Amino acid sequence: MYFQHSGEIWRDFAELVPGIVFAEGITPDVSVSDRTAKFNAIASSRLAERTESELPEIRAWRRVFAKMGLKPTQYRCASESLLRRSRKEGTLPRLHPLVDVCNAVSLAYAIPVAVFDVSEITGHLDVRYAAGDEEYLTFSGQAEHPGPHEVIFADRARRVHARRWTNRQSGLSAVQTSTTAALIVAEALHGSASSDVPELIAAIADELAAVWPITPVATVLSQSAPALHVRAVTAVTMTPYPHWLIPGPRPGATACSRTIPRQLIRPAADKRGGSVRRLEEDGRARPSPGASAASLLRPACS
Repeated sequence: MYFQHSGEIWRDFAELVPGIVFAEGITPDVSVSDRTAKFNAIASSRLAERTESELPEIRAWRRVFAKMGLKPTQYRCASESLLRRSRKEGTLPRLHPLVDVCNAVSLAYAIPVAVFDVSEITGHLDVRYAAGDEEYLTFSGQAEHPGPHEVIFADRARRVHARRWTNRQSGLSAVQTSTTAALIVAEALHGSASSDVPELIAAIADELAAVWPITPVATVLSQSAPALHVRAVTAVTMTPYPHWLIPGPRPGATACSRTIPRQLIRPAADKRGGSVRRLEEDGRARPSPGASAASLLRPACS
């Protein structure tokens, strides 16, 4: 599968900074309470100084929602909804350890984070404007059709996995106890997004690597490298790589040889304290000495 924002989204929201984490080997039988506490404390500290609507990350998303023709106080981005609930109730409900980690990090950074079960995504996942004939499944099992020009996350089967951009995910690809592989998407448009988003996805990758014996990979997309290609490898015995995560060009585009900036790609630490991969000068990722898994990355061009 691949993930990307459409050219029209990049054209209309050039300040967008999307961060992606891909993780395989997720299970529901772990505890993350100790790991989420520090992020909840950061969020509480920020909310003690100002309300969520005053945070620069939320203000930027409110401007985007207004630009999309949505009333910001009626339709909120996911992180604003989480912060609002946390401020009013003092805590968030526990759902699934993966979701709990991502929600806690989202609270701390005030940046919306979406988590998708990749087994429910058909072919690809595009963030694009809706035509109006796509189908969205609510958490209660009801079918809806987004309005024309609404920003949606849609797959090849024209199934919608999120509506109104960062407002509401679908029940179709929500994380469940059966989820083993997930695509995690964080998006921001505020002034310091270019530094905050890489930090956020690195934090998520680090937490996942600490909770599960897995090797999550984090990267940041851009207009010049807008697509992420994920290819699961089931026959692990035939390759040292349990998964490949490849930032690449849009389908049909010509690949380029540009080196991926080091600061935009941060590996999680493996269980022995070493880096699970490292980037060579040519931009390719190779296993670090003693690492048990790695991912291969190549740059992309539009």
